[in-house]
Amino acid sequence: MKGMSEREYAAHSGLSRGGVQKARKNGRLVIHDDGSINAAASDVRRAEMTDPDQQRRSLGGDGLASGPGDTTSYIKARTALTVYAAQERQLAVQKKKGALVDRARAETLVFRLARQERDVWVTWPGRVAALMAAQIMAEMERQSGASVTIETAIMQRVLEAHVREQLDALADLRVSLA
Repeated sequence: MKGMSEREYAAHSGLSRGGVQKARKNGRLVIHDDGSINAAASDVRRAEMTDPDQQRRSLGGDGLASGPGDTTSYIKARTALTVYAAQERQLAVQKKKGALVDRARAETLVFRLARQERDVWVTWPGRVAALMAAQIMAEMERQSGASVTIETAIMQRVLEAHVREQLDALADLRVSLA
């Protein structure tokens, strides 16, 4: 016999005889012409064809031991995938609860609100210039006793200049939702 028997390979690999028979049936073992098992080649083929997590479970180990068939990188990758999936589910739950909002939508709403506020301020001097001019004229007349005239158009130009200056300063502000 060139290689090992099923019983010998079972003892060598730590598998049950039934596990060796199943591996032979599924083509995970390298068999010599005489039907015996090529142990070294079979170990390599089994390592390539068997899920490391499944190997660890079949051996009853925790996967923390290193050696041939070291699975630490696989375990780390699998752990990272599990953590990522859990975080993704948590984000989905938070979004459904309304705790999270779509960033693009939030930026659009902030921009729209700022634009509406700017539009209100741009038109404000035209709405209040006459009223302010009348109030200032009345106050000046009450304090000095003399009649004073303030042109509404002048008042509006002065207010517009100050409002535009303020809006220019506000335009430099940037909202960061990062």
